[in-house]
Amino acid sequence: MFRVLIADKLEKAGLDRIQSAQDVQADVKTGQNKAELLNIIGDYDAIIIRSTTKLDADLLAAARQLKVVGRAGVGVDNIDVKAATARGVIVMNTPEANAIAAAEQTMALMLAVSRYTVQSHALVKEGKWDRSAFTGIQLYRKKLGLIGFGRIARLVATRAQAFGMEVVAFDPYVSEEIGQEVGVTLVDLDELFEQADYISLHASKSPETEQIVNADTLSRAKDGVILVNTARGALIDEAALASALKSGKVRAVGIDVYSQEPPTSDNPLIRLPNVVHTPHIGASTVEAQRDVSIKIVDQVLDALRGDDFRNSINVPFQAGPDYATVLPYMMLAEKIGALHFHMAPAPIRRVEVELRGDAIEDMTRPVAAALLKGLLESFLADAVNYVNAPVLAEEHGIAISQSKGLSAADYANVISCRAHWDDGNRVIAGVLFGGRQPRIVQVGHHHLDADPTGPLLIMLNKDVPGVIGQVGTILGAYEVNIGEWRMGRNKPGEEALSFINLDSEPPPAALDALEKIPAITKLKFLDL
Repeated sequence: MFRVLIADKLEKAGLDRIQSAQDVQADVKTGQNKAELLNIIGDYDAIIIRSTTKLDADLLAAARQLKVVGRAGVGVDNIDVKAATARGVIVMNTPEANAIAAAEQTMALMLAVSRYTVQSHALVKEGKWDRSAFTGIQLYRKKLGLIGFGRIARLVATRAQAFGMEVVAFDPYVSEEIGQEVGVTLVDLDELFEQADYISLHASKSPETEQIVNADTLSRAKDGVILVNTARGALIDEAALASALKSGKVRAVGIDVYSQEPPTSDNPLIRLPNVVHTPHIGASTVEAQRDVSIKIVDQVLDALRGDDFRNSINVPFQAGPDYATVLPYMMLAEKIGALHFHMAPAPIRRVEVELRGDAIEDMTRPVAAALLKGLLESFLADAVNYVNAPVLAEEHGIAISQSKGLSAADYANVISCRAHWDDGNRVIAGVLFGGRQPRIVQVGHHHLDADPTGPLLIMLNKDVPGVIGQVGTILGAYEVNIGEWRMGRNKPGEEALSFINLDSEPPPAALDALEKIPAITKLKFLDL
């Protein structure tokens, strides 16, 4: 008999489903604080949560028999996934159950801000009648710009087209062919801001997308542009947007998500008359909530029974005795995928994967999925997992194939991947030392022995005297300690590649100073 704790509100359809299972005892205990959870979590095989309950390392350590964490929704930032993985706990979410609801909320906000729906409703409720005060604009023959072009954005595109809108999109990780399939033109970010009458945000939060709407990008927008955000609050510089609303540069905004939730009274957008606010209800439809509750219950039950592990964040296609052997290679493959994403000079269109060695030759499927997950999650974040990574790669126009002879690295068990972009390619290869420690042994034509974990500087430089000293001096001046420095070069005086492991993240000023060193040609900071 499995014991399952329902720690956050779950819709009746999901509760009925789990409570009718013959091999499960399901206890509903919502609203528990951390101390209360610490006292009871050790008795359960699985826990189902939404965004309210925070599962940190302390709670996971107390969960002695926990096997599965089910997140009814997409985001898993309230779960310490690394701690769960270290304890062998499966973490799963429901990344696509809310897509239609979120797309419809986007359209609802777009229409509401265009036709003053909220403001005119409030006036009539006050007993006033002034038709001339609310002259709106039509969607028909307007141009909609989508920032991000995943599943929700594509659903918005088809709905906007039904209103007679022309749709363009910015997503550097989606091929033009994908856009053409649904009648959407892919453009760069500057073009989108310059052309769009409406802009709708559909990107995940990442270093590349954080505050992608800011004073600079807004200055390039059309006068009177309308903005809608149902994705992530962090995509907007709220102070810059408030300034643009007050000046008339931005006509109106419909917003469902905020940088801090709930927003505080000093949020610059809260009291502006030309903003329509909703309290993060993009997924709040009867149908979406029902679907989410049913999906997460079914997933948790299947995982407990060992039948299926779909939408798992940290588990391959099978669990059991082999999982402990496969997992370190999957973690290595994720690092290789992430390195390819961050080091590629252009969007990746195709990847070739080679597993060479007796110990790993049967791991192709989970390792390839993990590599794609590492490649994609830098811009898709929580929406990607081991199961859907191949599907999402295909949606973003990234092909994957097996190959041979990719790497000349002379190790027993090597994972190699060649990533192709429009006018070039690069091989990255890695191995495990001692069966656990990931090491990168090849990047392009450079051979080295580097640790791809934690705060990491990747540097290309001319191999001339003094570079190491200059880098060390600058990092030392900003109290950033170097843990390990690994370098690869072919011949003295040619280009050198360094992986520099740091004990902390260098401040922006330190990175700026490093980039001014004449011998450094490329510099990238990552936290893997």
